[in-house]
Formats: sequence, C-alpha cells, structure tokens
Amino acid sequence: MRDMLHRAVSLGLGLAVASKEQIEKTVEELVKKGEVSRAESGEFLEELLNKGSEAKARMDQTINDKVQGILKDRGIASQDEVKALERRIAVLELAIARLEKQDGEKAE
Repeated sequence: MRDMLHRAVSLGLGLAVASKEQIEKTVEELVKKGEVSRAESGEFLEELLNKGSEAKARMDQTINDKVQGILKDRGIASQDEVKALERRIAVLELAIARLEKQDGEKAE
C-alpha cells in the first residue's frame, strides 16, 4: 500500500486535479483487485485526498507566484497597489477641496 501511495504522490499533479469521486473509484478498484484491503482503503483514501489537497495548494501557490512575477516584470500594478493609489488620490482630493474652500473663504 505504501508503494502505491508513493507512486500516487509522485503524480501529485494528477492527485491535485482528480476529484474525490475519481480517487474513491480508484481506491475501490484497488480493493476489488486485492491490492488494498477493505480495512486499509479508508486510511489510504484519506491519505490520497490529503496529498491531493497539499499538491493542489502547492500548485496554486506556484502559479500565483509565477503570475505575480510576470505582472511585476511587465510593470503591471497589483490590486493592492491600485487600492493604495486610490486611497492616496482620495486623500489628495480631500486636501485640494479643503484648500479650495479656504481660498474661497479668503476671497469673500
């Protein structure tokens, strides 16, 4: 069983994109073939699902890091940077409005 788990983990991408139903079906087939006992199947299934979740999380992080790197290399602002600029603009607009109001009061 451990050998099969290691082979499955080495195919982490496959586990990451496989649905729970697909993994359950595979484990059920292993039980039918006698490669995994019914008692071991629950633990094996849980291990595969956990490894799949871990592989998916690593894959998602890698993709996110790559996309952020590409955007940075191209000089494209991130959503956080845009929001920070919007806040700065709002502060500046408020300051300008106050100055215009003060100038208007002085002119009267």
